[in-house]
Amino acid sequence: MQIGQVAVNAGVNIQTLRYYERRGLLPKARRRDSGYREYEPDTVQLVRFIKRAQELGFTLAEIMELIQLQKIDPRRTTRVRALATAKLEDIEQKIQRLGAMREALIGLVQECACEGTAPACPIIEALNDPCEHLIAAGPTER
Repeated sequence: MQIGQVAVNAGVNIQTLRYYERRGLLPKARRRDSGYREYEPDTVQLVRFIKRAQELGFTLAEIMELIQLQKIDPRRTTRVRALATAKLEDIEQKIQRLGAMREALIGLVQECACEGTAPACPIIEALNDPCEHLIAAGPTER
């Protein structure tokens, strides 16, 4: 299949396919005499696999590992389960962090309810204050 056909059938753009190939997620496509890439028909399914894994929050490095595990033995669930469990924990931490961010913003917006009558904007003041910790440092802070 030509690159355009794969892109349409997989629901991605051509640049995405080229990127996945450069990153090693897709096998190198054969080249026709004209120089055009020629992909195997199962490439569409592989790209869909990659996109679904991304929808679940897996990084490209993690997806690469999932692809390798699938090639070795598609029944190898122990490692796949470990990857999924780690991803779930990561998502839970992000949700907690987003909740803390939300609460901090709610507080700042409520402080800023004066509609221009305060001597200084409380939000800007809080952002400029080096001693102000708007959100408690957590394990996901990098």
